[in-house]
Amino acid sequence: MSESEAPEPEEPEGTEDEEESVDALLFTKWDVSDVTYADPSMERYITVTPIAHTMGRHAGKQFKKSEISIVERLTNRLMQTEENTGKKQKTLKIVREAFDIVHDRTEENPVQVLVSAIENAGPREETVRLKYGGISVPKAVDVAPQRRVDQSLKFIAEGTHSASFKTSTSAAEALAQQLIGAADYDVQTYAINQKEEKERVAAAAR
Repeated sequence: MSESEAPEPEEPEGTEDEEESVDALLFTKWDVSDVTYADPSMERYITVTPIAHTMGRHAGKQFKKSEISIVERLTNRLMQTEENTGKKQKTLKIVREAFDIVHDRTEENPVQVLVSAIENAGPREETVRLKYGGISVPKAVDVAPQRRVDQSLKFIAEGTHSASFKTSTSAAEALAQQLIGAADYDVQTYAINQKEEKERVAAAAR
């Protein structure tokens, strides 16, 4: 038999399909491929990936923040306190534990709960100060989708900090309560309460 007629070596069956079917999981637990969005305007600014730590890949790039995983953005927000500044591994552990609590209580994918919480906690209107002569007048304005995401993360982080600082409630427990409450649009939750307050002030300034 000539070399040209030699049979080609057979590839093991199913290897390519198996590699394609294996998807990375967030914290090796949570599938992010089936997350849905209720607010189309915010979808492009809520990036869901299985990577929770990009090692500062987007640092210093102002308009690249929306490309970072929303879980990492939440982690970075939680780090902006005196206790957790710069402690990313510690904060990631808090987020991981909070996701476990959310799953135990809701039996839902905690990433989906996070996305729903951010969509619900983003204010649609806020006020700016306009000066007419020497008089400062409040004026209601629509909020850009990217700012809505920023504000949601801010409110969730502030609510977590206020609920866990100098109390018996752990940070993971406080974060889980904020996420579940915001996802259910519970007005008793700090994030939803702040959103409602901003929109109430804006409605009065129309």
